[in-house]
Amino acid sequence: MAITTALFPIVFGMFDGVNHMDLGYFNSLASILVALLSPILGALADYKDKKMRFFTFFALLGFIATFSFAFISPASGQWQLLIVVYVMSCIGFAGANIFYDSFLVDVTTDERMDKVSTSGFAFGYISSVIPFGISLAVIFFMGMDLAIGYQIGFFITALWWGLFTIPMIKDVRQRHYIEPEPNLVGNSFKRLATTFLQIKNYKIVFIFLIAYFCYIDGVDTIIKMVVPYATSVLGSDSFNTFMLLAILLVIQIIAFPCALLYGSLAKKYSTRSMIIVGILTYIVACIAAFFISEMWHIFVLGAMIGSAQGGIQALSRSYYGKIIPKERSNEFFGFYNIFGKFAAIIGPFLMAFTTTVTGVAKYSILSIIPLFIIGLLVFLLLPKDPVANVEIVR
Repeated sequence: MAITTALFPIVFGMFDGVNHMDLGYFNSLASILVALLSPILGALADYKDKKMRFFTFFALLGFIATFSFAFISPASGQWQLLIVVYVMSCIGFAGANIFYDSFLVDVTTDERMDKVSTSGFAFGYISSVIPFGISLAVIFFMGMDLAIGYQIGFFITALWWGLFTIPMIKDVRQRHYIEPEPNLVGNSFKRLATTFLQIKNYKIVFIFLIAYFCYIDGVDTIIKMVVPYATSVLGSDSFNTFMLLAILLVIQIIAFPCALLYGSLAKKYSTRSMIIVGILTYIVACIAAFFISEMWHIFVLGAMIGSAQGGIQALSRSYYGKIIPKERSNEFFGFYNIFGKFAAIIGPFLMAFTTTVTGVAKYSILSIIPLFIIGLLVFLLLPKDPVANVEIVR
Protein backbone atom coordinates (compact mmCIF):
# COMPACT_ATOMS: atom_id res chain seq x y z
CA MET A 1 0.00 0.00 0.00
CA ALA A 2 2.70 2.50 0.98
CA ILE A 3 4.60 2.06 -2.28
CA THR A 4 2.18 0.97 -5.01
CA THR A 5 -0.86 2.96 -3.89
CA ALA A 6 0.51 6.01 -2.09
CA LEU A 7 4.11 7.17 -2.36
CA PHE A 8 5.31 5.89 -5.73
CA PRO A 9 2.49 7.33 -7.90
CA ILE A 10 3.10 10.79 -6.44
CA VAL A 11 6.86 10.65 -7.00
CA PHE A 12 6.33 9.27 -10.50
CA GLY A 13 4.13 12.28 -11.23
CA MET A 14 6.98 14.62 -10.21
CA PHE A 15 9.05 13.59 -13.23
CA ASP A 16 8.75 15.85 -16.27
CA GLY A 17 6.94 14.48 -19.31
CA VAL A 18 4.97 11.67 -17.60
CA ASN A 19 1.22 11.12 -17.26
CA HIS A 20 -0.13 9.81 -13.94
CA MET A 21 -2.37 7.27 -15.68
CA ASP A 22 0.56 5.83 -17.68
CA LEU A 23 1.47 4.00 -14.48
CA GLY A 24 -1.30 1.56 -15.42
CA TYR A 25 0.80 0.30 -18.34
CA PHE A 26 3.82 -0.36 -16.11
CA ASN A 27 1.69 -2.10 -13.46
CA SER A 28 0.41 -4.36 -16.24
CA LEU A 29 3.97 -5.12 -17.38
CA ALA A 30 5.01 -6.13 -13.87
CA SER A 31 1.92 -8.34 -13.57
CA ILE A 32 2.73 -10.12 -16.86
CA LEU A 33 6.25 -10.98 -15.68
CA VAL A 34 5.01 -12.31 -12.32
CA ALA A 35 2.20 -14.26 -13.96
CA LEU A 36 4.63 -16.02 -16.28
CA LEU A 37 6.94 -16.96 -13.39
CA SER A 38 4.28 -17.99 -10.84
CA PRO A 39 3.36 -21.55 -11.88
CA ILE A 40 6.95 -22.48 -12.73
CA LEU A 41 8.24 -21.31 -9.36
CA GLY A 42 5.31 -22.93 -7.60
CA ALA A 43 6.01 -26.32 -9.15
CA LEU A 44 9.66 -26.15 -8.09
CA ALA A 45 8.84 -24.99 -4.55
CA ASP A 46 6.54 -27.96 -3.80
CA TYR A 47 9.64 -30.07 -3.12
CA LYS A 48 10.78 -30.39 0.49
CA ASP A 49 12.60 -27.36 1.94
CA LYS A 50 12.32 -25.34 -1.29
CA LYS A 51 9.40 -23.06 -0.43
CA MET A 52 11.21 -20.89 2.14
CA ARG A 53 14.24 -20.50 -0.14
CA PHE A 54 12.09 -19.04 -2.91
CA PHE A 55 10.22 -16.85 -0.45
CA THR A 56 13.48 -15.45 0.94
CA PHE A 57 14.93 -14.73 -2.50
CA PHE A 58 11.93 -12.76 -3.73
CA ALA A 59 11.46 -10.91 -0.46
CA LEU A 60 15.11 -9.83 -0.63
CA LEU A 61 14.68 -8.71 -4.26
CA GLY A 62 11.67 -6.61 -3.31
CA PHE A 63 13.41 -5.15 -0.28
CA ILE A 64 16.50 -4.08 -2.26
CA ALA A 65 14.41 -2.58 -5.09
CA THR A 66 12.22 -0.64 -2.67
CA PHE A 67 15.29 0.65 -0.85
CA SER A 68 16.71 1.77 -4.21
CA PHE A 69 13.76 4.13 -4.83
CA ALA A 70 15.26 6.45 -2.25
CA PHE A 71 18.24 7.16 -4.52
CA ILE A 72 16.38 8.04 -7.75
CA SER A 73 15.34 11.69 -7.57
CA PRO A 74 12.87 13.44 -9.90
CA ALA A 75 15.62 16.05 -10.36
CA SER A 76 17.66 13.44 -12.24
CA GLY A 77 14.90 13.02 -14.82
CA GLN A 78 15.60 9.27 -14.92
CA TRP A 79 12.00 8.10 -14.80
CA GLN A 80 12.87 5.11 -17.01
CA LEU A 81 15.33 3.86 -14.36
CA LEU A 82 12.70 4.42 -11.68
CA ILE A 83 10.21 2.30 -13.64
CA VAL A 84 12.73 -0.55 -14.10
CA VAL A 85 13.37 -0.63 -10.35
CA TYR A 86 9.63 -0.36 -9.68
CA VAL A 87 8.92 -3.40 -11.86
CA MET A 88 11.65 -5.31 -9.97
CA SER A 89 10.05 -4.35 -6.65
CA CYS A 90 6.66 -5.57 -7.90
CA ILE A 91 8.20 -8.89 -8.96
CA GLY A 92 9.87 -9.25 -5.55
CA PHE A 93 6.70 -8.42 -3.65
CA ALA A 94 4.35 -10.54 -5.76
CA GLY A 95 6.86 -13.41 -6.03
CA ALA A 96 7.31 -13.56 -2.26
CA ASN A 97 3.54 -13.55 -1.82
CA ILE A 98 3.14 -16.66 -3.98
CA PHE A 99 4.97 -18.63 -1.30
CA TYR A 100 3.64 -16.62 1.63
CA ASP A 101 0.08 -17.44 0.51
CA SER A 102 0.88 -21.11 0.00
CA PHE A 103 2.27 -21.35 3.55
CA LEU A 104 -1.34 -20.96 4.72
CA VAL A 105 -1.89 -24.71 4.30
CA ASP A 106 1.21 -25.39 6.44
CA VAL A 107 0.29 -23.25 9.43
CA THR A 108 -3.35 -24.17 10.06
CA THR A 109 -6.23 -26.57 9.36
CA ASP A 110 -9.14 -26.17 6.92
CA GLU A 111 -11.47 -25.40 9.83
CA ARG A 112 -9.37 -22.45 11.00
CA MET A 113 -8.20 -21.26 7.58
CA ASP A 114 -10.68 -18.36 7.28
CA LYS A 115 -9.73 -17.06 10.73
CA VAL A 116 -5.98 -17.33 10.14
CA SER A 117 -6.15 -15.81 6.65
CA THR A 118 -8.31 -12.84 7.68
CA SER A 119 -6.16 -12.28 10.78
CA GLY A 120 -3.08 -12.19 8.57
CA PHE A 121 -4.57 -9.48 6.37
CA ALA A 122 -6.07 -7.59 9.33
CA PHE A 123 -2.84 -7.33 11.31
CA GLY A 124 -0.96 -6.59 8.11
CA TYR A 125 -3.22 -3.61 7.48
CA ILE A 126 -3.15 -2.20 10.99
CA SER A 127 0.60 -2.64 11.48
CA SER A 128 1.29 -0.97 8.13
CA VAL A 129 -0.21 2.17 9.64
CA ILE A 130 3.00 2.58 11.67
CA PRO A 131 5.59 2.95 8.86
CA PHE A 132 3.11 4.74 6.61
CA GLY A 133 2.13 7.14 9.40
CA ILE A 134 5.79 7.91 10.11
CA SER A 135 6.40 8.42 6.38
CA LEU A 136 3.39 10.72 6.17
CA ALA A 137 4.68 12.83 9.06
CA VAL A 138 8.13 13.07 7.44
CA ILE A 139 6.58 14.08 4.10
CA PHE A 140 4.44 16.75 5.79
CA PHE A 141 7.34 18.35 7.63
CA MET A 142 9.78 18.09 4.71
CA GLY A 143 7.25 19.58 2.30
CA MET A 144 4.48 17.88 0.33
CA ASP A 145 5.89 19.08 -2.99
CA LEU A 146 9.46 17.96 -2.30
CA ALA A 147 10.67 14.49 -3.28
CA ILE A 148 12.99 14.09 -0.27
CA GLY A 149 10.17 13.24 2.15
CA TYR A 150 8.85 10.53 -0.16
CA GLN A 151 12.36 9.14 -0.63
CA ILE A 152 12.73 8.82 3.15
CA GLY A 153 9.34 7.10 3.12
CA PHE A 154 10.70 4.55 0.64
CA PHE A 155 13.58 3.82 3.01
CA ILE A 156 11.25 3.45 6.03
CA THR A 157 8.98 1.06 4.12
CA ALA A 158 11.89 -1.08 2.91
CA LEU A 159 13.34 -1.27 6.43
CA TRP A 160 9.97 -2.28 7.90
CA TRP A 161 9.49 -4.95 5.24
CA GLY A 162 12.96 -6.38 5.79
CA LEU A 163 12.74 -6.49 9.60
CA PHE A 164 9.34 -8.16 9.73
CA THR A 165 10.30 -10.77 7.16
CA ILE A 166 12.84 -12.19 9.62
CA PRO A 167 10.28 -13.93 11.93
CA MET A 168 8.66 -15.55 8.88
CA ILE A 169 12.01 -16.98 7.74
CA LYS A 170 12.99 -17.99 11.26
CA ASP A 171 9.82 -19.66 12.55
CA VAL A 172 7.60 -20.89 9.68
CA ARG A 173 8.18 -24.34 8.22
CA GLN A 174 6.86 -26.27 5.21
CA ARG A 175 4.71 -29.21 6.40
CA HIS A 176 3.19 -30.34 3.10
CA TYR A 177 5.60 -31.18 0.30
CA ILE A 178 6.73 -33.62 -2.36
CA GLU A 179 9.82 -35.65 -1.59
CA PRO A 180 12.92 -34.69 -3.63
CA GLU A 181 13.58 -36.72 -6.76
CA PRO A 182 16.16 -36.77 -9.57
CA ASN A 183 15.89 -34.02 -12.18
CA LEU A 184 13.81 -31.63 -10.05
CA VAL A 185 13.49 -29.01 -12.77
CA GLY A 186 12.46 -31.43 -15.52
CA ASN A 187 9.93 -33.23 -13.31
CA SER A 188 8.56 -29.89 -12.08
CA PHE A 189 7.80 -28.86 -15.63
CA LYS A 190 6.15 -32.24 -16.29
CA ARG A 191 3.93 -31.87 -13.21
CA LEU A 192 3.12 -28.31 -14.20
CA ALA A 193 2.12 -29.34 -17.72
CA THR A 194 -0.01 -32.22 -16.40
CA THR A 195 -1.79 -29.99 -13.88
CA PHE A 196 -2.36 -27.28 -16.50
CA LEU A 197 -3.95 -29.80 -18.86
CA GLN A 198 -6.06 -31.38 -16.12
CA ILE A 199 -6.99 -28.32 -14.05
CA LYS A 200 -10.37 -28.11 -15.79
CA ASN A 201 -11.09 -31.53 -14.25
CA TYR A 202 -10.77 -30.02 -10.78
CA LYS A 203 -14.24 -28.58 -11.13
CA ILE A 204 -14.46 -26.34 -8.07
CA VAL A 205 -10.88 -25.15 -8.42
CA PHE A 206 -11.40 -24.32 -12.09
CA ILE A 207 -14.67 -22.42 -11.53
CA PHE A 208 -13.15 -20.51 -8.62
CA LEU A 209 -10.10 -19.47 -10.66
CA ILE A 210 -12.28 -18.12 -13.49
CA ALA A 211 -14.34 -16.08 -11.02
CA TYR A 212 -11.25 -14.96 -9.13
CA PHE A 213 -9.56 -13.93 -12.39
CA CYS A 214 -12.37 -11.44 -12.98
CA TYR A 215 -13.19 -9.93 -9.60
CA ILE A 216 -9.67 -9.73 -8.16
CA ASP A 217 -8.72 -7.68 -11.21
CA GLY A 218 -10.93 -4.88 -9.98
CA VAL A 219 -9.62 -5.17 -6.43
CA ASP A 220 -5.96 -4.96 -7.48
CA THR A 221 -6.68 -2.20 -9.99
CA ILE A 222 -8.32 0.03 -7.39
CA ILE A 223 -5.43 -0.55 -4.99
CA LYS A 224 -2.88 0.42 -7.65
CA MET A 225 -4.77 3.18 -9.44
CA VAL A 226 -6.70 5.06 -6.74
CA VAL A 227 -4.11 7.84 -6.42
CA PRO A 228 -3.57 8.35 -10.18
CA TYR A 229 -7.37 8.29 -10.64
CA ALA A 230 -8.09 10.80 -7.87
CA THR A 231 -5.27 13.05 -9.08
CA SER A 232 -6.52 12.99 -12.67
CA VAL A 233 -10.21 13.48 -11.81
CA LEU A 234 -9.90 16.15 -9.12
CA GLY A 235 -6.80 17.80 -10.54
CA SER A 236 -3.53 18.09 -8.68
CA ASP A 237 -4.28 21.72 -7.75
CA SER A 238 -7.81 21.15 -6.45
CA PHE A 239 -6.99 18.99 -3.46
CA ASN A 240 -4.40 18.60 -0.74
CA THR A 241 -1.95 15.75 -1.39
CA PHE A 242 -1.50 15.29 2.35
CA MET A 243 -5.25 14.74 2.73
CA LEU A 244 -5.21 12.12 -0.04
CA LEU A 245 -2.41 10.23 1.72
CA ALA A 246 -4.29 10.57 5.01
CA ILE A 247 -7.31 8.93 3.35
CA LEU A 248 -5.14 5.95 2.40
CA LEU A 249 -4.11 5.74 6.05
CA VAL A 250 -7.77 5.70 7.05
CA ILE A 251 -8.40 2.84 4.60
CA GLN A 252 -5.73 0.77 6.36
CA ILE A 253 -7.28 1.47 9.77
CA ILE A 254 -10.80 0.59 8.59
CA ALA A 255 -9.53 -2.56 6.85
CA PHE A 256 -8.23 -3.97 10.16
CA PRO A 257 -11.53 -4.57 12.04
CA CYS A 258 -13.44 -5.22 8.81
CA ALA A 259 -11.08 -8.04 7.79
CA LEU A 260 -11.57 -9.65 11.21
CA LEU A 261 -15.33 -9.09 10.87
CA TYR A 262 -15.35 -10.82 7.49
CA GLY A 263 -13.62 -13.81 9.11
CA SER A 264 -16.20 -14.00 11.90
CA LEU A 265 -19.16 -13.58 9.55
CA ALA A 266 -17.72 -16.21 7.20
CA LYS A 267 -17.94 -18.72 10.05
CA LYS A 268 -21.61 -17.84 10.53
CA TYR A 269 -22.79 -17.25 6.97
CA SER A 270 -20.10 -19.07 4.89
CA THR A 271 -16.94 -17.91 3.14
CA ARG A 272 -18.81 -17.82 -0.18
CA SER A 273 -21.47 -15.41 1.10
CA MET A 274 -18.93 -12.93 2.46
CA ILE A 275 -16.90 -12.94 -0.78
CA ILE A 276 -20.14 -12.09 -2.60
CA VAL A 277 -20.71 -9.19 -0.18
CA GLY A 278 -17.18 -7.97 -0.92
CA ILE A 279 -17.71 -8.07 -4.71
CA LEU A 280 -20.99 -6.14 -4.42
CA THR A 281 -19.31 -3.54 -2.23
CA TYR A 282 -16.67 -2.94 -4.90
CA ILE A 283 -19.29 -2.57 -7.63
CA VAL A 284 -21.04 0.13 -5.60
CA ALA A 285 -17.66 1.79 -4.87
CA CYS A 286 -16.83 1.98 -8.60
CA ILE A 287 -20.17 3.61 -9.36
CA ALA A 288 -19.66 6.07 -6.51
CA ALA A 289 -16.12 6.86 -7.72
CA PHE A 290 -17.54 8.09 -11.02
CA PHE A 291 -19.35 10.90 -9.21
CA ILE A 292 -16.52 12.17 -7.00
CA SER A 293 -15.98 15.91 -7.20
CA GLU A 294 -14.84 16.93 -3.71
CA MET A 295 -12.33 15.73 -1.15
CA TRP A 296 -14.92 14.37 1.29
CA HIS A 297 -16.19 12.07 -1.44
CA ILE A 298 -12.78 10.38 -1.38
CA PHE A 299 -13.15 9.77 2.36
CA VAL A 300 -16.51 8.02 1.83
CA LEU A 301 -15.10 6.01 -1.07
CA GLY A 302 -12.04 5.07 0.98
CA ALA A 303 -14.23 3.81 3.80
CA MET A 304 -16.18 1.61 1.38
CA ILE A 305 -13.02 0.17 -0.14
CA GLY A 306 -11.42 -0.38 3.27
CA SER A 307 -14.46 -2.25 4.54
CA ALA A 308 -14.15 -4.93 1.84
CA GLN A 309 -10.49 -4.92 0.81
CA GLY A 310 -8.97 -7.16 3.46
CA GLY A 311 -11.98 -9.46 3.71
CA ILE A 312 -12.29 -10.31 0.02
CA GLN A 313 -8.54 -10.92 -0.35
CA ALA A 314 -8.26 -13.04 2.80
CA LEU A 315 -11.36 -15.16 2.21
CA SER A 316 -10.46 -15.74 -1.44
CA ARG A 317 -7.11 -17.11 -0.26
CA SER A 318 -8.62 -19.35 2.40
CA TYR A 319 -11.45 -20.60 0.14
CA TYR A 320 -8.84 -21.64 -2.41
CA GLY A 321 -6.59 -23.17 0.26
CA LYS A 322 -9.42 -25.50 1.29
CA ILE A 323 -10.06 -26.93 -2.18
CA ILE A 324 -6.53 -27.69 -3.39
CA PRO A 325 -4.24 -30.69 -2.73
CA LYS A 326 -2.14 -29.63 0.27
CA GLU A 327 1.08 -31.35 -0.82
CA ARG A 328 0.93 -29.42 -4.10
CA SER A 329 -0.03 -26.08 -2.57
CA ASN A 330 2.79 -24.10 -4.21
CA GLU A 331 1.95 -25.41 -7.66
CA PHE A 332 -1.74 -24.62 -7.20
CA PHE A 333 -1.02 -21.23 -5.62
CA GLY A 334 1.19 -20.63 -8.64
CA PHE A 335 -1.96 -20.94 -10.77
CA TYR A 336 -3.84 -18.83 -8.21
CA ASN A 337 -1.25 -16.11 -8.74
CA ILE A 338 -1.08 -16.47 -12.52
CA PHE A 339 -4.85 -15.97 -12.70
CA GLY A 340 -4.62 -13.07 -10.27
CA LYS A 341 -1.66 -11.39 -11.96
CA PHE A 342 -2.93 -11.79 -15.51
CA ALA A 343 -6.20 -10.33 -14.26
CA ALA A 344 -4.25 -7.41 -12.81
CA ILE A 345 -2.97 -6.69 -16.31
CA ILE A 346 -6.45 -5.97 -17.65
CA GLY A 347 -7.74 -3.44 -15.11
CA PRO A 348 -4.86 -0.92 -15.06
CA PHE A 349 -4.59 -1.22 -18.84
CA LEU A 350 -8.33 -0.61 -19.28
CA MET A 351 -8.21 2.47 -17.05
CA ALA A 352 -5.16 3.90 -18.82
CA PHE A 353 -6.56 3.04 -22.28
CA THR A 354 -10.02 4.47 -21.53
CA THR A 355 -8.43 7.71 -20.35
CA THR A 356 -6.24 7.87 -23.46
CA VAL A 357 -9.14 7.26 -25.86
CA THR A 358 -11.78 9.45 -24.20
CA GLY A 359 -9.50 12.08 -22.74
CA VAL A 360 -11.66 11.93 -19.58
CA ALA A 361 -10.17 10.08 -16.60
CA LYS A 362 -13.56 9.78 -14.87
CA TYR A 363 -14.79 7.23 -17.44
CA SER A 364 -11.90 4.89 -16.65
CA ILE A 365 -13.39 3.67 -13.36
CA LEU A 366 -16.49 2.40 -15.17
CA SER A 367 -14.36 0.18 -17.41
CA ILE A 368 -13.63 -2.27 -14.59
CA ILE A 369 -17.24 -2.78 -13.37
CA PRO A 370 -17.99 -5.53 -15.96
CA LEU A 371 -15.12 -7.58 -14.54
CA PHE A 372 -16.69 -7.52 -11.07
CA ILE A 373 -20.07 -8.50 -12.52
CA ILE A 374 -18.68 -11.41 -14.56
CA GLY A 375 -16.68 -12.60 -11.54
CA LEU A 376 -19.79 -12.49 -9.37
CA LEU A 377 -21.92 -14.46 -11.83
CA VAL A 378 -19.29 -17.21 -12.13
CA PHE A 379 -18.67 -17.26 -8.37
CA LEU A 380 -22.37 -17.90 -7.75
CA LEU A 381 -21.84 -21.35 -9.30
CA LEU A 382 -19.62 -22.40 -6.38
CA PRO A 383 -20.87 -24.33 -3.32
CA LYS A 384 -21.28 -22.79 0.14
CA ASP A 385 -19.06 -25.38 1.81
CA PRO A 386 -16.04 -25.93 -0.45
CA VAL A 387 -14.54 -28.68 1.73
CA ALA A 388 -17.66 -30.84 1.72
CA ASN A 389 -18.26 -30.35 -2.00
CA VAL A 390 -14.79 -30.70 -3.49
CA GLU A 391 -15.12 -32.80 -6.65
CA ILE A 392 -11.94 -34.04 -8.24
CA VAL A 393 -12.73 -35.76 -11.50
CA ARG A 394 -9.93 -37.96 -12.76
